[in-house]
Amino acid sequence: MPHPVDFDTVSTVGLESSPAAAALAGLRANEARYFKNKYDHVFTVEPASNAMSTIDWVHRILKEERGIVISARPLEATAFQVENIRIAYVFYEDGLSINVMYTVDELGKRAVGFKLSDGMEIPAELASFKFARQKSKLAGTIRGSYFVIKNEY
Repeated sequence: MPHPVDFDTVSTVGLESSPAAAALAGLRANEARYFKNKYDHVFTVEPASNAMSTIDWVHRILKEERGIVISARPLEATAFQVENIRIAYVFYEDGLSINVMYTVDELGKRAVGFKLSDGMEIPAELASFKFARQKSKLAGTIRGSYFVIKNEY
């Protein structure tokens, strides 16, 4: 069942099996705060087992664009649209978060973003990416990277 992510009281609900549950919960809350502040959107997530179409879409883009196959188990996902941007997030057991921002306009910006929870190692499948650091009150130090999507999905 989908549940809204509370960024005032960070909770590990849905992420308990992750060794990085607290850091991943902070990262998830950080994203929820961003979408509430920027778009007045309530960020809701659901268990991966209920969001397979979203996870499959994200994994298809990774595979077809860069040949990336994520080895970690997805725990939660969400998909929604704000303004003219289709957005999908997948949160993984190892502390990784992947998002797709896909502008629906024909010549719009489209990208895949990776965020690593505070303290996690860079997954082997993402070793070729350079990660920038960002400080967050909710998530500690977030390391992030991205690539531009070239094809249509």
